[in-house]
Amino acid sequence: MVGQAKTRLILSPSERETLNGLVRRRKTAQALALRARIVLTCAKGYPDTEVAERLAVNRLTVGKWRRRFQAQRLDGLFDEPRPGAPRRISDRDIERVITQTLESRRPGATH
Repeated sequence: MVGQAKTRLILSPSERETLNGLVRRRKTAQALALRARIVLTCAKGYPDTEVAERLAVNRLTVGKWRRRFQAQRLDGLFDEPRPGAPRRISDRDIERVITQTLESRRPGATH
């Protein structure tokens, strides 16, 4: 695909706001924040090679997340289910525990 023109990545205002929020939020997983930065930089019209250089990632990585975003929009940036035994804990429970762990503090604790 080297040398082929890419389809311009157009973001809706709400998508842009969500992506910027993922990049700015201190508690966003770093892999997800990088994916959001990749999409935001692609939306500025830069080719994959320049996006890769600016963000210090592989060009193929940029292409992967550009394609996933174009196909699935914001949902494409999140990790897909992995093979193996079915999970016994729901996404809601996982989110609740992570949020509680990261955003709450025991009385008298300093961190």
